[in-house]
Amino acid sequence: MAEAVAGDSVVEKTNHRLVIGAASAGTVFEWYDFYLYGSLAGFITQHFFSGVNETTGYIFALLAFAAGFAVRPFGALVFGRLGDLWGRKNTFLVTMLLMGVSTFSVGLLPGYDQIGVLAPILLIVMRLIQGLALGGEYGGAATYVAEHAPPGKRGLYTSWIQTTATLGLFLSLLVILAVRSMTGEEVFKAWAWRIPFLVSAVLLGVSLWIRLKLNESPVFQKMVDEGTTSKKPLTESFAKWPNLKIVLLALVGLTAGQAVVWYTGQFYALFFLEKTLKVDGALTNTLVACALILGTPFFVVFGWLSDKIGRKPIILAGCLLAALTYFPIFKALTAAANPALAAASASAPVRVIADPADCSFQFDPVGKTAFSTSCDVAKAALASAGVTYENVAAPTGTVAVVKIGEVQVPSFRGEALPKAEFAAKKADWTKGLSAALHQAGYPAKADPDQVHKPAVVGLLFLLMLYVTMVYGPVAAALVEMFPARIRYTSMSLPYHIGNGWFGGFLPTTAFAMVAATGNIYFGLWYPIVVAAVTVVIGGLFVREMRGANVD
Repeated sequence: MAEAVAGDSVVEKTNHRLVIGAASAGTVFEWYDFYLYGSLAGFITQHFFSGVNETTGYIFALLAFAAGFAVRPFGALVFGRLGDLWGRKNTFLVTMLLMGVSTFSVGLLPGYDQIGVLAPILLIVMRLIQGLALGGEYGGAATYVAEHAPPGKRGLYTSWIQTTATLGLFLSLLVILAVRSMTGEEVFKAWAWRIPFLVSAVLLGVSLWIRLKLNESPVFQKMVDEGTTSKKPLTESFAKWPNLKIVLLALVGLTAGQAVVWYTGQFYALFFLEKTLKVDGALTNTLVACALILGTPFFVVFGWLSDKIGRKPIILAGCLLAALTYFPIFKALTAAANPALAAASASAPVRVIADPADCSFQFDPVGKTAFSTSCDVAKAALASAGVTYENVAAPTGTVAVVKIGEVQVPSFRGEALPKAEFAAKKADWTKGLSAALHQAGYPAKADPDQVHKPAVVGLLFLLMLYVTMVYGPVAAALVEMFPARIRYTSMSLPYHIGNGWFGGFLPTTAFAMVAATGNIYFGLWYPIVVAAVTVVIGGLFVREMRGANVD
């Protein structure tokens, strides 16, 4: 009898390992597909948005990145409903197939120079399909693993699913670095950036093979056998106040703050290094990859700890620490990654002295608006150079002046100039501004030899630690908040509104806030405010559900 019990225990452990391994491996590949776009946003700007100005192109590239996030809640509704109707396993097989095919297609799309505006349209369509697929993937994988987990280990087991987003990002960076090193920067920039997307076909085959080995969740199978599955999961989840109230609290009191901390610590930090601090792209990817390697084990650590002390205190502590320390961390990141820029900003701060009526918000969706006022000329040049500046109001009708320390560089009015003459004058003026900035110590790019790599990795690791605190326990927290018959649907929506909308739009929103104000740190107010709201709402109204019966 003892031998039989021991044998059952071994089989159970083996099955649990298969469940975690198979669910996690498939999810890693889905995140790899999804995050390739974010890692290659700069190259995608050049190939698919080359018909607009640089600032608008980059915002458009980020908007296309965010488009995949915008539809994630709709994917959660569609596939969450299917998951509660006909099973967890079948649903995330479908989402995986959609993700793999759409990602592979991005690698084959012709660019703007070949088919014009159709190129970005097709790109965004592929992103929308990816977003729909991802909207159904996470809830299925988290629910599937949680419903297999033994009592007292739900946080530990689901934390392995939480590592998959970071591992997917790490895998995307690894593949990009490998292709870059093999092809060289010029070839990579020209066409080899497509290779990581095409690799997804191989990962899709491996993922499907792994997932097909799985059986259905025992909780769902039991509901099928007993005839207790939900017939109308959408109605039960969102049309009845007791459950809808929990959905709203899960969103505002947990996932919104978790999402902005996640995307600030991983994606916005990457954008900030490469776009704002002008650190070489390959070096940026390497530094971020190092921080990911160091930080990833802490997903499991905090998942395990949440089984001991609860999910809520760890998640809210991560949000609070992030809100209190983001400004000093990003300022320290500037000093470590581009010390010349930090020194120049301190010794020769830049001010744009201009009539406020002369200044536009320089976002041009169709690429046809000419930003030719003296203020717009000055701000566009500074934004392109990655220089932070302060706005100072001047009397009406004043020609804008860029003040670098004590040196003044007057701008010029271009409204009345012919297009060719304006372009030539702007180019000459920009050269003069660049010379003045260089004279004041502002670098055109970060010097790789001056980047304090251990300090940068340490700061990125600290941001990553916050990510693991908020993200490690959140799957278990969401699973425990909702009944089994509508769990897939109910937990998927707040998770994907939080991560798809609050988190997914973070890079776009923060970059637009920086472009509008000239302050490279101003975009941090967005995650700080959202994280602070989550701390307050979650602390007051969200119940701790650790150890709740998930059957």
